[in-house]
Amino acid sequence: MATTHTAELLEALAAEIGEAVYIDIAKWHLYLSDAKLHTVVAEQMYPLISSKTVDEDRVIAVLSSIPVKIGGGRTELPLNDLLPLQCQVNLVDILEKYQRQN
Repeated sequence: MATTHTAELLEALAAEIGEAVYIDIAKWHLYLSDAKLHTVVAEQMYPLISSKTVDEDRVIAVLSSIPVKIGGGRTELPLNDLLPLQCQVNLVDILEKYQRQN
């Protein structure tokens, strides 16, 4: 039963992240759901929510650990380097909301 709850929570979290957070490249906004990164981000952020340790520094550390291949895989950049500051703030807000709900 707890596994079902966790799966539902991850799915809802990924959907919300995917719609609210985007990569900014040359003023083009590629939402994480379109980039197929929303599930990875939700899965990586879930331990912060479940352990009640959501804060900006930890979120940035997790984002920095998620590699994004660009240029057909010739280069990798940390996801944190591709997100505008406002998207980082939005992500922290989303995570804090989920933390309060659990």
